[in-house]
Amino acid sequence: MGFDHRRTVTYRLSQAARIYRARAGAQLQQIGLHSGQESLLKALSTEDGMSMSDLATTLGVQPPTITKMISRLAAQDHVERRAHAGDGRQADVFLTDRGRRAIATIDKVWKRVEKTALGDIDEKDRKRLRRLLRQVERNLGGRGAKDIPGDDDREFAEEAAS
Repeated sequence: MGFDHRRTVTYRLSQAARIYRARAGAQLQQIGLHSGQESLLKALSTEDGMSMSDLATTLGVQPPTITKMISRLAAQDHVERRAHAGDGRQADVFLTDRGRRAIATIDKVWKRVEKTALGDIDEKDRKRLRRLLRQVERNLGGRGAKDIPGDDDREFAEEAAS
C-alpha cells in the first residue's frame, strides 16, 4: 500500500477546518452572514477604519475578494466606506451601528462552535493545541500567527517540561 494521506496531520487539519467552516457557516447564515464575513467584521471591531488593502492583508485574501465582501456587507448596512483622509482615491472601511451589534452575535457563534469542537479536550491540551496551530501558521508563512497577549511560548515550554 502506498502513502495514505488520510493519516497525515495536515489532512486531519484540513478536514477539521472544513467541518468547522460548515458548522460556523450554518450558524452565521441564521444571522444573515456568509462564512468569512464574520472575520472581516471582527477585524474591524479590533481596528475600525482599515483600508481595503490592510483588510486583505489581515485576512490573507486577495483585494478583489475584500471588495466583494465589503460591497455585500455595505448592502446589508454592516459596514460603510469613507474616503481616506489623506487620499480621496482610497477608501477606509468602518463598522456601522448594525455591524457593531453583529459582533456580539458573531462572538456567541464562535464560542458555541468552539465549545462543541473542543468539548472533551482539557484546558492544558487546548492551550497546547492553540500554540501548535500558531506554530503551523508560522511555518507556512501565515500572517495570522500573531502572538496573543497571555499566550506566550515560555508558558508552553514550561507545560511541555512538566
